[in-house]
Amino acid sequence: MKTVLICDDDPTQRRLMQVVCEKAGYFTMQVDDGQKAIDLLRSPEGQAVSLLMLDLIMPNVGGMETLEQVKSFRAELPIIMLTAQGGIDTVVEAMQKGAADFFVKPASPERVVVSINNALNLTSLKHEVSRLQRKKTNAMGFKDLVGGSAALARVIKMGERAAKSSIPILIGGESGVGKEMVARAIQGSSDLAGKPFVTVNCGAIPENLVESTLFGHEKGSFTGAVGKHMGKFQEANGGTLFLDEIGELPLEAQVKLLRVLQEGEVDPVGGKTPVKVDVRVISATNRDLAEEVKKGTFREDLYYRLNVFPVEVPPLRERKDDVPALIAHFIDKYNAEENRNVQGVRHEVMEVLENNPWPGNVRQLENAIFRAVVLCEGAFLSSEDFPFLTTEFEAAGVNSGPPVLVDEFTELDPTNHLPTAEDDDENDLSVFDTEGHLRSLLDVERDLIELAIETYNGQMSEVARRLGIGRSTLYRKVREQGIDVKRVS
Repeated sequence: MKTVLICDDDPTQRRLMQVVCEKAGYFTMQVDDGQKAIDLLRSPEGQAVSLLMLDLIMPNVGGMETLEQVKSFRAELPIIMLTAQGGIDTVVEAMQKGAADFFVKPASPERVVVSINNALNLTSLKHEVSRLQRKKTNAMGFKDLVGGSAALARVIKMGERAAKSSIPILIGGESGVGKEMVARAIQGSSDLAGKPFVTVNCGAIPENLVESTLFGHEKGSFTGAVGKHMGKFQEANGGTLFLDEIGELPLEAQVKLLRVLQEGEVDPVGGKTPVKVDVRVISATNRDLAEEVKKGTFREDLYYRLNVFPVEVPPLRERKDDVPALIAHFIDKYNAEENRNVQGVRHEVMEVLENNPWPGNVRQLENAIFRAVVLCEGAFLSSEDFPFLTTEFEAAGVNSGPPVLVDEFTELDPTNHLPTAEDDDENDLSVFDTEGHLRSLLDVERDLIELAIETYNGQMSEVARRLGIGRSTLYRKVREQGIDVKRVS
């Protein structure tokens, strides 16, 4: 879920913006002057901020100066300027300095939400374009690998070490784990960054065309050879050749591949002289090649030639900590591509997604999120958007519930009375304090959990079901908040 930083010296305006943002599904943080916003955005905590809503006129450091300073170190951060009075010159100046939007207070909630959604979607689109540009220029790095799990960190550490040399690399892992992404990151982090990166799926080449595809052919060397063809090794000359699914390569082609690796030259089909090539080979496989060697389907000498520096990419089920980051990345990607405004995933749905084994790994997860973003009718992906996981959601006690819609707003008038706890005496739980300020999400969550535990007599399974979260999530929140669980007799 994205976080919006609200910077305004007027507490009433901050509360109004907070209500609008949180109702639209965003987390919020608040500061009352520009210098505080700058300091927060420079801190580790500020890295979570996805958008800044910035008042123009403030004491000390004003909005325009804050805009300039923030853009100097967080150029990619979208900033929406707010003002009680603004002329055309001011708007033009703010836009020239990098503001994503500008509106006069008080603005309708719909106007605010549309502005935030558009700014975030534009940022996501820019990131995706930048990533695609790096891919096109063969300059992707390990920062392009999404996730923060210990398992992925080990892969990155091994990949960074491999990138410092020209050693042959064999990337292992199940289909869909992202072996090509790792190979591209190794290339982009090496001296060969920006040089050719040629991919060959060895399992997708017809057996009678393997040699021609890899090593090239001369005109007339076989029926259908109407012209000269360079082959993938020559295409990759000076750069990297990625041989995906190397275990699918026929034995006859394996012999010729071994010679290329040993001699640094290829023999085009029908050619009279070998052609020198300077290529770094990175191979990948979803098979156990050592076992294939025992079976006689893969040459032992080629195996040892390729497997000098093995890098194993674990399946997604072994790095569940990466699932939320991958989901957020894919939501951003398909929001931008499909012009959608999905804000995230319901927390109880996220728990099921994290625990799903994902046999198709990252590729399957991406396709599932793509479909869910297209299907989604609310602000958050719900269980209804993942019909293939119906059984898993039922087993976890997850009900889809009504969708959270971003357009269910009422006009907010700054002169209106904000509700307080005194206005809500009939309820056991209030989201406002005695001064009319919204209480923190953490405090409201704690009260809700305590109320649920008391209501359901400490029966944690029932509490989790009623709150719409998994038991493991409930126990984690109980521990984090120091809630005393007592079963009432």
